[in-house]
Amino acid sequence: MTAPVLPGAEPFSHDAPPADSAADSADSADNAAGTTAGRVGVLLCHGFTGSPQSLRPWAEHLAEAGFGVRLPRLPGHGTSWRDMQVTTWDDWYAEVDRAFHELRAAYDHVFVMGLSMGGTLTLRLAERHGAAVAGIVLVNASVKPDKPTLKLVPVLKHLVPSVAGIGNAINKSGVTELAYDRVPLKALDSFARGWHKVRADLPKVTQPTLLYRSVTDPVVHPSNSALILSRISSTDVTEHVLEKSSHVATLDHDAEQIHAGSVEFIRRVAELGN
Repeated sequence: MTAPVLPGAEPFSHDAPPADSAADSADSADNAAGTTAGRVGVLLCHGFTGSPQSLRPWAEHLAEAGFGVRLPRLPGHGTSWRDMQVTTWDDWYAEVDRAFHELRAAYDHVFVMGLSMGGTLTLRLAERHGAAVAGIVLVNASVKPDKPTLKLVPVLKHLVPSVAGIGNAINKSGVTELAYDRVPLKALDSFARGWHKVRADLPKVTQPTLLYRSVTDPVVHPSNSALILSRISSTDVTEHVLEKSSHVATLDHDAEQIHAGSVEFIRRVAELGN
């Protein structure tokens, strides 16, 4: 039986008003945001063992900027780590792919953004959907194993169900990530298979790319970002180094930089103006 969704781990969804509503408000003080309404949708993807809580402030900022937003809760996340143990990379990808198609049906431009494994999923959507993805934003994206012990996971998953968690890597005092305190090894092994698929197809990524990486990240080594940048085929690429934040930068000291930067990126790429 699936555990109930933890308070705060619920998905987030916001629909921008139709484009004709924006046109009717041309004389309003909020016209700068209104002109983007009905035109841009943004899909946000959270990380492994995390939940939508880690990206909710970002999602709310994008909604306030006038964009349609979807922040789904990935299968097995935001309840109990035991629920996650029976889910796989294919399940997580299927959920973000479903949300992507929902946005594509309603908006002219769809951008995809993600934290950690959410960045991995973002890359996979870009690889598979090509020009249908208008642009991507990656925050401490993961595309490879960084610790030698991960090589033992295919064997360990048959011996122990879980190991100590990796969540809550945040420098900012008083801020907590709603993430599992255990890592289910069967799920981790499936994620590793996802890494392999994404790395193999990185040259298929051609979309404008905005990448954020933390200087010090105990979960995802900065070499992941270097690998991504060296293999994607995008020609419009911007990298920002986050000096003050740990892995969950979307809840850390540099969160506002990510929020503002992603809005500027969308408006520039979609040629929406300010």
